[in-house]
Amino acid sequence: IVGDWILWNGSSTSITTFVSSQPVEATDDAFWDQFWADTATSVQDVFALVPAAEIRAVREESPSNLATLCYKAVEKLVQGAESGCHTEKERQIVLNCCRLLTRILPYIFEDPDWRGFFWSTVPGAGRAGGDEDDENARPLAESLLLAVTDLLFCPDFTVQSHRRSMVDTAEDIHSIDSCEYIWEAGVGFAHSPQPNYIHDLNRTELLKLLLTCFSEAMYLPPSSDSSNTNPWVQFFCSTENRHALPLFTSLLNVVCAYDPVGYGIPYNHLLFSDYREPLVEEAAQVLIVTLDYDSSTSSSPTVDGTTTGTAMDDVDPPGPDNLFVNYLSRIHREEDFQFILKGVARLLSNPLVQTYLPNSAKKIQFHQELLVLFWKLCDFNKKFLFFVLKSSDVLDILVPILYFLNDARADQSRVGLMHIGVFILLLLSGERNFGVRLNKPYSVRVPMDIPVFTGTHADLLIIVFHKIITSGHQRLQPLFDCLLTIVVNVSPYLKSLSMVAANKLLHLLEAFSTTWFLFSAVQNHHLVFFLLEVFNNIIQYQFDGNSNLVYAVIRKRNVFHQLANLPTDSQSIQKGLQRKKKTPEPISRTNSQDGVSMEGSRPAAPAEPGTLKTSLVATPGIDKLTEKSQVSEDGTMRSLEPEASQLSPEGTPPTALSDGEPWSAEASHSRRDRRRLSSASSSGQWTPSPDWVMSWKSKLPLQTIMRLLQVLVPQVEKICIDKGLTDESEILKFLQHGTLVGLLPVPHPILIRKYQANSGTAMWFRTYMWGVIYLRNVDPPIWYDTDVKLFEIQRV
Repeated sequence: IVGDWILWNGSSTSITTFVSSQPVEATDDAFWDQFWADTATSVQDVFALVPAAEIRAVREESPSNLATLCYKAVEKLVQGAESGCHTEKERQIVLNCCRLLTRILPYIFEDPDWRGFFWSTVPGAGRAGGDEDDENARPLAESLLLAVTDLLFCPDFTVQSHRRSMVDTAEDIHSIDSCEYIWEAGVGFAHSPQPNYIHDLNRTELLKLLLTCFSEAMYLPPSSDSSNTNPWVQFFCSTENRHALPLFTSLLNVVCAYDPVGYGIPYNHLLFSDYREPLVEEAAQVLIVTLDYDSSTSSSPTVDGTTTGTAMDDVDPPGPDNLFVNYLSRIHREEDFQFILKGVARLLSNPLVQTYLPNSAKKIQFHQELLVLFWKLCDFNKKFLFFVLKSSDVLDILVPILYFLNDARADQSRVGLMHIGVFILLLLSGERNFGVRLNKPYSVRVPMDIPVFTGTHADLLIIVFHKIITSGHQRLQPLFDCLLTIVVNVSPYLKSLSMVAANKLLHLLEAFSTTWFLFSAVQNHHLVFFLLEVFNNIIQYQFDGNSNLVYAVIRKRNVFHQLANLPTDSQSIQKGLQRKKKTPEPISRTNSQDGVSMEGSRPAAPAEPGTLKTSLVATPGIDKLTEKSQVSEDGTMRSLEPEASQLSPEGTPPTALSDGEPWSAEASHSRRDRRRLSSASSSGQWTPSPDWVMSWKSKLPLQTIMRLLQVLVPQVEKICIDKGLTDESEILKFLQHGTLVGLLPVPHPILIRKYQANSGTAMWFRTYMWGVIYLRNVDPPIWYDTDVKLFEIQRV
């Protein structure tokens, strides 16, 4: 093997000694020092000079040399942290060791025999410093993590020194209070330090090493066992890390305070290098990995807000052992929430910024990490969630999410992005305030390839969802349940839908209630139940103001009559399935009246051939993702969960949940039944039977709509005949002033399906998050071509 390992410092050491099986003594400093000698290198150099094949060769042929190299590199980091890195030479050694470990660690993790190596103790490395007794020795991993955290608050290396005197009174790294050295103003810290690009670069390299340490998770196959905690993250986020609080705060503040546009000078980002952006990306990635915590297995890490003093103070708080999750869950000051929400909204909106000069504004690329961070904030801190929904600021999160969903819908390499966007909206839709906020008129004109409309944010949401369902990538079909659940959750609060949105909802019902679609897979009828529930909610609770929807229902009344008269005999079922073969697309786009798209928009494009993507684990069905709550008169919610979980053997809906309440869309089905729409019947495993059709047809909640049609259709027809009307606006005027008070059935209770944490979604988030991190770290390509087990890397 040709060895370039040590050639970067100009000396041609015998690399063969290193790769050959003869061990080099740990005490041979002259040999080992060549690896981190004082010549400046970059992390890219280290990746180029240390090829994967050679790391693997050393690992197989001279394991003791690789072990010694890791041990010596960690030792150098520990020494640097102890001394405070006062000289340029010490800093260079620290950075070189940092780069070398970033390069080597993935090859240690990919080999199961080596995985425990960093958790073994090194003789003579006692916990109490000079302690020689091996009982007390720290595992190498712990020494490494503690050294890195010390180095992240090292004056004149990664933070501004507070002293202005000569080196002899330099700050002792063990006596400094790192809370005074938080990197950026924001949560719990008011002072914004002078920006220093050298410090930013050094922090970025150290955070890259941390992320590489945490990436052991990528080399284990996905498992739903939530006790599978990442030992690196567990130690790093424990009380053993004395910098946990200032580090958490620094990472959060650096991300939320970042403004990529700055002073807004066009082409600014092309003239000046932005040293902050790589740090912000790295900080966001480290943050979401440290917050990888399965909340479904613990009591929720939120508190009742009785904390006092600073934003997050008690040293030994109740709740999860993971201090980062703990601190996140205990942020409670309004100004802190405002800072976080404004920061996340500013960054998420950045890719939507419209400028008159092409490419003149900087566009960030880390929106997926931001969405995971926003999800964690809402999931772990219910006070933050309520703050988000308290004002229309939530719409500053909603619009970018809808933009990303619409933009990524045809691109199979971005299926993960589609899921996280939909999950966030599902979480928000479980709260009444979200539905209420959607009534705000939509005036921002973000260019999206959707029909032009005048209306509210609710209209925008429905139009984008319609676009995803009718023209999205076929791998999005498992999300249809989620999309329609969101619409059901907000429907009781929607005061006035536009004609465009009303027509989209009717078009979906028309598409989902064709016989071939209903009979071609065991769960397809759920989508019809969801849509009928939407219409019922709006008619019962928001009839006044929704004349557009009522008019659309009247115009498409035949769809409801066909559903009521759906044939259930074997012959008709077979005939319905025959039709399917003639229809190439899952949902026809005819009569969807798409009209003109918004000005300046580009159509959603599929992935470029050759684009890399990572595989994802399956997401739980909607019945596992949510639990039902009934909204009572005073607006409070009461859980209805136990009844919904009564499984029926062959995936048919359970019986009605309560008197007079029709079964609602999501009976529990086993995973094997949740097949692609088209494959269920052709695979021969499942065929629709008359009994099966009857079992759900009898529960279709059509009473309210049929009563509405019975009352209004004759009146509308009479007006048309009497006045010779063909004009929509006159009919709409009549419907606006009409009322159905006393004519409709008693309003049904409002049912909301709230997101509930479970180990299935926790595993999905873990694979998605690491997949994003894997693909986004290409310079240097830290994990590329290593034997990752958590997901597969695929080319489109």
